[in-house]
Amino acid sequence: MNREKKLKKPVASFIVLTNIIFLPLFCLVGAISMLGFPKWIFDVMLCISAWSSTFAFAILFKKIYPGQSFMQFVKDKFKNKLKFSVIFIASMIQAFIFLMILFIVSNTSEVDSVFTVSSWGMLIYFFFKNLLSGPLGEELGWRGFAQMELQKKHSPLKASIIIGFWWGQWHLPIWFTTGYMGIDLIKYILLFMIAIMSTKIVMTAFHNLNQNLIVPIIIHQLFNFFLGLINGKLIDLLMYNAIFYFVAAVLIIIINPKNVLYGKEEITEKVYLKSSSYSN
Repeated sequence: MNREKKLKKPVASFIVLTNIIFLPLFCLVGAISMLGFPKWIFDVMLCISAWSSTFAFAILFKKIYPGQSFMQFVKDKFKNKLKFSVIFIASMIQAFIFLMILFIVSNTSEVDSVFTVSSWGMLIYFFFKNLLSGPLGEELGWRGFAQMELQKKHSPLKASIIIGFWWGQWHLPIWFTTGYMGIDLIKYILLFMIAIMSTKIVMTAFHNLNQNLIVPIIIHQLFNFFLGLINGKLIDLLMYNAIFYFVAAVLIIIINPKNVLYGKEEITEKVYLKSSSYSN
C-alpha cells in the first residue's frame, strides 16, 4: 500500500485554504445583513465563517499527518493539566489592560454609557457569541497547528510574528466593513496589526508555559470580549489595545525570554515530543 504523500508546505497551504474558505463565507454574512435577515441568522453565519481555519485544517489534516487521527490530534491539544498560575497571570494582565482603557475612555469619551451592554442577559449572550465566533473556531488551526509547526524550525518569537501577520491578514475583508477610508483606514489597519501581533506574542508565551489550547483560547476570548465591552470610537480603542498589548509583549520577552525570544531548543523539544505521532 502506497503511503499518502505529505504536504511540502503545510503551513502555507493551511493559510491559503483558510482564506479561500473564509472569503465566500464572509461575503454570505454580508449578503445576509444587507437582505435584512433576522439577527440570529446573521450571528450563526458569522460564527460559521470564523471557523474557516478549523475547516481548512480538517480538510488538510490527512495530507499533513498521513495515517493519523484528527480527533486524537484535537484531544491532545487539551490533555495537559491546566496551570492555575498561567491562566491567572495572563487573565490579570488582560484585566489590567481593560481597566486602563476603561479609565481612559471614561475620562475622554462623551458617550452616555462607557459600556456597550446594558444587562446581565446581554453580557452573557455577548460573551458566548464572542467565544463561538472567534477563539473556539480559530485557535485549533492558527495556534494548535500553525504555531506548533513553525516552532519546529523557528524561535517562538519568529513563529509568532509570522503567524500573527497572516492571522491578521486573514481579517482583511473585515477591515473594509468598518466604514473607514483613506488615512483613517490605513491607521486602523496598522493599529489592528500591531494589536493582533502583540497579542499573538502574549499567547505564545503563556501557551508555551502550559501547552494546553485552553490558554490561547482564554487570552483570545478576553481580548475580543473586553474590546467589545467598551463603548468608544473603534480606532481609538484599537490604538489603546495596540499600545498596551505591545508593552505587555515587550515586558514578557524581557522577563521570560526563553519562552518567546529564543529558546527554540527548550520550547520546541516539548512540541516535537508531543507531535511526534503526527509527523511519522
